[in-house]
Amino acid sequence: MRDAEASERMCIVTRRRDAPEAMIRFVRAPDGVLTPDIRARLPGRGAWVTGRSDLVAEALKKRAFARQLKAEISVSPTLPQDVDRLLETDCLQSLALANKAGAVTTGFGKVCDALEKGAVAAVLEARDGSSEGRRKLAQAARRAASAAGGAAEPPATIALFDSSQLGLALGRTNVIHAALAPGGPTQAFLTRCRRLSAYRGENARNQAEESGDDHANTVGPTADANEPAQPEDRKLDE
Repeated sequence: MRDAEASERMCIVTRRRDAPEAMIRFVRAPDGVLTPDIRARLPGRGAWVTGRSDLVAEALKKRAFARQLKAEISVSPTLPQDVDRLLETDCLQSLALANKAGAVTTGFGKVCDALEKGAVAAVLEARDGSSEGRRKLAQAARRAASAAGGAAEPPATIALFDSSQLGLALGRTNVIHAALAPGGPTQAFLTRCRRLSAYRGENARNQAEESGDDHANTVGPTADANEPAQPEDRKLDE
């Protein structure tokens, strides 16, 4: 318990302590520029902020970084957005590594097959895909969980990226649906996705559970029920 407490850091905005992985570290670069250190590896004195975009914006507004680092610094006015891009890139790089490890399956039909076999830890759904495709995959996941006796939870659903981002990370075009097999590479990717979702203030899982939504295990925004019709997903990513 003491070791866990010793590793905690204090947020310069809220003054609350938390685990480093739930926070964003910032350091002063040699040129005086405030630099996000999302992996907490850079040398020097650090300023820690709870991992939420609104708190990074508040620290920027209150000039809390200079006070904590006790030095003159140059801070980008787009710092919250800069951190978002870094976290997003970190997720997509992790996805690319999972793909190289053979953990990723793409295509609507292949994802459904993998779900039926119970060999899926997470499902990827492009933000610009249709809600109908998401609904069908959610049904397939529930059927698989039911066939397993209800002992296993449905796989997590990641809806943080659009099809072009997924395609670039996976070396394909028009990736709308993908599945990730259980294992270390997938867990590393999921950890980064949850961090990005928390930073963006997205609490889709709790909202879905409260509303009885099909996407109760979704990381990222869910599709709008009133969205315009999209092309059939399975034709795009098979």
